[in-house]
Amino acid sequence: MKNRLKVLRAERNWSQQDLADALGVSRQSVNAIETGKYDPSLPLAFTFSDVFGMPIEEIFLRAKD
Repeated sequence: MKNRLKVLRAERNWSQQDLADALGVSRQSVNAIETGKYDPSLPLAFTFSDVFGMPIEEIFLRAKD
């Protein structure tokens, strides 16, 4: 799944570790999600939404067929 995590982190000057701490996950998990190697669970996606203060649909992008 594509996402805007790297851009959103950069806008806030957060490292992957900063985001991981805010989410309660490992830095490796943030890296895997950010690079599209792993899709977050729905509860984690809602946590991303809370942390960034925006809807899930603005963070995670549906792949076009």
